[in-house]
Amino acid sequence: MAAERLSSFVSQLTPGQKPLDKITQKNPDDIVITLAIRTPLCKAKKGGFKDLPLDGMVFKILEQVVKKSNLDPQMVEDICLGNVSDAKAAYYVRAACLAAGFPNTTAASSVNRFCSSGLKATQDIANQILTGSIEVGVAVGAESMSTGGDRLERPFVDEIMNSNSQDAKDCMQPMGQTSENVGNDFNITRELQDRYAAESYRRAEAAQKAGWFDDEITPITVKIDGKDVTLNKDEGVRPGTTYESLSKIRPAFTQFGGDKSTGGNSSQVTDGAAAVMLMKRSKAMELGQPILAKYVGATVAGLAPRIMGIGPSIAIPKLLGKYGLDISDIDVIELNEAFASMAVYCRDTLKLDWTKMNPRGGAIALGHPLGCTGARQIVTGLSECRRQKAKILLTSMCIGTGQGMAGLFVNEQVD
Repeated sequence: MAAERLSSFVSQLTPGQKPLDKITQKNPDDIVITLAIRTPLCKAKKGGFKDLPLDGMVFKILEQVVKKSNLDPQMVEDICLGNVSDAKAAYYVRAACLAAGFPNTTAASSVNRFCSSGLKATQDIANQILTGSIEVGVAVGAESMSTGGDRLERPFVDEIMNSNSQDAKDCMQPMGQTSENVGNDFNITRELQDRYAAESYRRAEAAQKAGWFDDEITPITVKIDGKDVTLNKDEGVRPGTTYESLSKIRPAFTQFGGDKSTGGNSSQVTDGAAAVMLMKRSKAMELGQPILAKYVGATVAGLAPRIMGIGPSIAIPKLLGKYGLDISDIDVIELNEAFASMAVYCRDTLKLDWTKMNPRGGAIALGHPLGCTGARQIVTGLSECRRQKAKILLTSMCIGTGQGMAGLFVNEQVD
């Protein structure tokens, strides 16, 4: 430990140190990830989790955290659940953590930042550890889209709808409408979107056949029609999907005057959960925990709600700028495919290397459980980094009402 502290101190004094060297150096106070797992992603309302409500899903993933971490649950001081659709999420995560084996001294809360809720939960736990509020915490992202949804049930109050802020009123726009806005405003054609989606499906199919998801998915046993069934594969992967087959699907949001976004080039409606355990490097070494990755940081950025899908194009440069990095420094990029329109825009505007971006496919092919995806991207991205023996992972997603969020991680499972 003393040698590591000295090495860190010396590296800080080294003149001309490159930004990439700075974020990859090891320090006892680094926030690190010691466990990163997820459930399979299942089709909402008809898949494996259709009868498992949010509290059951959170219980299942926390049960696996206890089992796979090989850590005394009493060491965990706080659990934060990222969830979008259920106002009772805080009740569910508290009860689920107690039932899963955590003591009543382990606190729990929920957080909602739409599609980035899982990353927001990770950021919140990391910040608590960084400030000394806790030593060990777990971030969870989970969504039961079989039983929930994020659609507004009424218009905003008159003071908002009659205000001079068009942005405020645009927060009423459904996500499908904002996808069509992006397609129309930036000339992201139907063909571009379908070709992007076809590649997402192709990559997911190839990854599943090659077994690349196996180390990130923890099997979950549920009851289906009264029988115990163990789920261990994502259900959204559609083998044999092609551009030609996608091009025949009818537009999904014609009520908004759109003709580009479809059920084939938009993210699937899905149930799922993911979990990440965090602590300081010094604590992980003290407890003999494996260090999978270093959490570097995360940030959020705002933009016009009507084009919320391009949020990553704002958040990614902001995050990279905070650490003096260039997009070429990134090895693996997990960018949420809420809609192909936004994925194509962000890829092309940021000049992302498509071979680095979503190499296992994304939400179009795998599914997008709203509160889960921000955490799921971390799990998938770190698994891909291990496979490639790559170092730097960037995750990012668009956020309803016009926001973007991005997170930065260093894989430490490199031979």
